[in-house]
Amino acid sequence: MDQRRAPNLANLPDDPALLKQIIAEQGALLEQQHTQIEKLKHGIEQLKRMHFGPRSERIVPEQMLMAFASGSFPARLPPSTPPRERTRDPGHFDAAQAVEGNGHGRQKLPDHLKRVEVVHDVPEGKKRCANCRKPLVKIGEDTSEQLEYTPGQCHVIRNIRPKYACPEECEESGVVIAPPPEGPIEKGLPGPGMLSYVCVAKFDDHLPAYRQQEIFARQGVHIARQTICGWIGAASELLLPLVLLMKRRVLLSKKIHTDDVPVPVLDPTREHTREGRLWGYLGDDGHPYVVFEFSPDHREVYPLEFLKDFRGFLQCDAYKGYDKVPATIVGCWAHCRRYFFDAEKSDPARSAIAVGFIRDLYKVEEAARELKPEDRLKLRQEHSKRTIQEFKGWLDREELSILPQSAMGEAFTYVRNQWERLTRYLDDGDLDIDNNVAERANRNVAIGRKNWLFAGSDEGGRRAAVLYSVIESAKRNGVEPSAYLADLFARISTHPASRLAELLPDQWKLRRDTS
Repeated sequence: MDQRRAPNLANLPDDPALLKQIIAEQGALLEQQHTQIEKLKHGIEQLKRMHFGPRSERIVPEQMLMAFASGSFPARLPPSTPPRERTRDPGHFDAAQAVEGNGHGRQKLPDHLKRVEVVHDVPEGKKRCANCRKPLVKIGEDTSEQLEYTPGQCHVIRNIRPKYACPEECEESGVVIAPPPEGPIEKGLPGPGMLSYVCVAKFDDHLPAYRQQEIFARQGVHIARQTICGWIGAASELLLPLVLLMKRRVLLSKKIHTDDVPVPVLDPTREHTREGRLWGYLGDDGHPYVVFEFSPDHREVYPLEFLKDFRGFLQCDAYKGYDKVPATIVGCWAHCRRYFFDAEKSDPARSAIAVGFIRDLYKVEEAARELKPEDRLKLRQEHSKRTIQEFKGWLDREELSILPQSAMGEAFTYVRNQWERLTRYLDDGDLDIDNNVAERANRNVAIGRKNWLFAGSDEGGRRAAVLYSVIESAKRNGVEPSAYLADLFARISTHPASRLAELLPDQWKLRRDTS
């Protein structure tokens, strides 16, 4: 046993002052060990929650009882609001809406699907009455529907250009032939639909190139994986001008939501991958685009460069790199709630109280979601402001008894450091309570990363950023990505640069809806 931690009793000094010093040292050591143990237990609980259970931020009844027993739960309970009915726009593409049902039996098959009628008639010998033998008369029919699927099939477009010449063989006439058709890739093999499929399959359906290679091979079409990667690179070059236009439009927004997601990148100078980043930037409703930018590392210079001329509101997490951006920073209550929820195991009573306060704020947002900005602001001033004042009073009272290095102490530190940014949304109805829209935009990248595993190079990361930008912007505007990209690839190489805005997803959808 360590002599420093457990001194030999026979060797203890007789001097009371030295004994007190030894006791004080042992007490400090025990307190330090206890804090370390609590932090390790907290980390273990977080890992267990990540791997073995859903991250549901519910408060169980036992927590509520403990909170009330502590005497510090807010007297005013969160106001109950009726659930908001979800509206559905038939012309809006929503992947979640496309697969969800109401939970009551089989769903009606969509009307837009092609119907192939197959008549299952009775044999001719049974079309006579079994009694009088007269022919039976049709009095109606029973119908039922069965959903069938034909796997996507490749087909070849054979472009034929007739040649014409003068029958008198006049030298001045020469041979007349139509110009070759424009393809998305000059002298390339893929047509617009094929190029669209390859891009959407990888960056929205999360199919790496080698899986696509196997899918094509089942149809007897052998396309090298490197060829597919080359097509994706060419597609990103075609779409880059459109993404740069989206970037300029996003920077005109009153508010921008931003978040980043790590992306492993192959590096020939290292044994393992290094961590690059994809930064997502979402414009406001007047500039409804999602722009991704790739960076080879997590340094602050990349968001600073993107946002160097932006003077509006920036809603983001607490990454310190945003502190130098010349914008007004707005905090995220979802991140704040996560800190208190993660402290539930070590401090369930305070966790329940804090999450209860924040839940009150979100109930106001649920009621205000469909309101105009000025009405949303009024509702926040009437209800949310009072809740936040009560929350601050509770924080002031409890802070004195919180260990700074504990999980709850970290939550208190976060909310204190971010308080001005967290409360900024109260003063503007256009601002949001959290940054969840940016996290949702990055979710597609995170899911895809589990499938394609890494970017082959920094250039591969930049190509991915371009294609994610176009696909996520299309989805944000209710545009089906496959049809949108196929049309872009058919037109963008010959489309006038002065009219490039016509190809933005919101403008593209508007023309389709009005045509």
